[in-house]
Amino acid sequence: MDGQRERGDRAPQWRWHGPPWWNRRVDEERRPRWPWVSTALVTAFVLVGSNFAAHVQEGERAGLDPFARALLFVTGAALLWRLRYPVPVVFGTAVATLAYLGAGYPYGPVFLAVAVACFSAVVAGHREAAWAAMGILWAGHALMAHWLYRWLPPAGDSAASWGQELGIAAWVVAVAALSELARARREQWARERAERARAARRRADEERLRIARELHDVLAHSISVINVQAGVGLALLDTDPEQARTALTTIKDQSKEALGEVRQVLDTLRTPGDAPRAPAPGLDRLPELVEQAASAGLTVEVEGKPPRLSPGTDLAAFRIVQEALTNVVRHSGSRHARVRLDRDGSTLRLRVDDDGPATGADAGGSGNGLAGMRERAAALGGTIEAGPRPDGGFRVLAALPVDVGHTAQTKDTTQAKGDDR
Repeated sequence: MDGQRERGDRAPQWRWHGPPWWNRRVDEERRPRWPWVSTALVTAFVLVGSNFAAHVQEGERAGLDPFARALLFVTGAALLWRLRYPVPVVFGTAVATLAYLGAGYPYGPVFLAVAVACFSAVVAGHREAAWAAMGILWAGHALMAHWLYRWLPPAGDSAASWGQELGIAAWVVAVAALSELARARREQWARERAERARAARRRADEERLRIARELHDVLAHSISVINVQAGVGLALLDTDPEQARTALTTIKDQSKEALGEVRQVLDTLRTPGDAPRAPAPGLDRLPELVEQAASAGLTVEVEGKPPRLSPGTDLAAFRIVQEALTNVVRHSGSRHARVRLDRDGSTLRLRVDDDGPATGADAGGSGNGLAGMRERAAALGGTIEAGPRPDGGFRVLAALPVDVGHTAQTKDTTQAKGDDR
């Protein structure tokens, strides 16, 4: 919708996610909320607690008058802005507390407001401001208690003991340390949330690539066969109706199989975690793959027998051979291909050759299929080499581990749930 505003002044002021009133609500939700309840509780506690402190310290400190109560109320009420403006609030509460103490009013829970403001400022990341405000509060109190007390109310007051100052300093340090601990925990939680978000995005990207690879592998072979048989059917429709009928039958079978596999892939997306309704394909289906290639006019010779493989390797080997033969059908002028299977220790070596020549610029494949092969091999710790042969034609050479670790097997077993769908 933003593009509409760029096209003219008369375009409605809408964003992609809704009208202006909705946008304002979303922006408001992103801002810190007003801490009404906690502010009211702290303010009430400061006012009520100071009344009790005034009775206890009667005769030692000045009594609470309207100005004192106003200072207490302002100090507590300022906390309402502590999430949005933590620096002004922490300095404001420190100055208001100094004014309260300088007027000779009784000690008490007035320090609670400064502690809450300091805590909010440190957690919000304004550590220097919080420490500076607490330092100003302590230094100001020390100055009043040991030098300015002669000119400040109440009359006849004596200098405070240094033990009291040490107690206040310890209180300041304790509040600051608790605030730093909360800040560290909050940053740790934020890092953990960010890491979980990155992991979720990474899993989503991997799943998107897996789905793209599976759809490509599922459809490319069948559609290539359909394309070849459609051309055969059109060419022989008038001269050899029976052969054309055979080509149309092959098209029907291949399209039905492709639709079934795509439907199962989509079912997997709609209901993740369900057990697969069909086993994952492996090299035991190689004869079926050769038969499908033959229906597209490609003769395939298979050398060697597949060894016992882990499910992940078996699936990857089948898909690699399937994609290599599909590329021969689509991009090679050769009607003959060779598949060779060898086991070298703990490594399965797959080789698919054709004699060429290439029929277009995309010799060996359009790039998506080769990328999918490499991704499958890399997921198992194997390798893929693909390129033109010196004597013409094209070769795909894969080296895959016969037995993969538990992690890779788990990953590929998960992939297998959507492979033959």
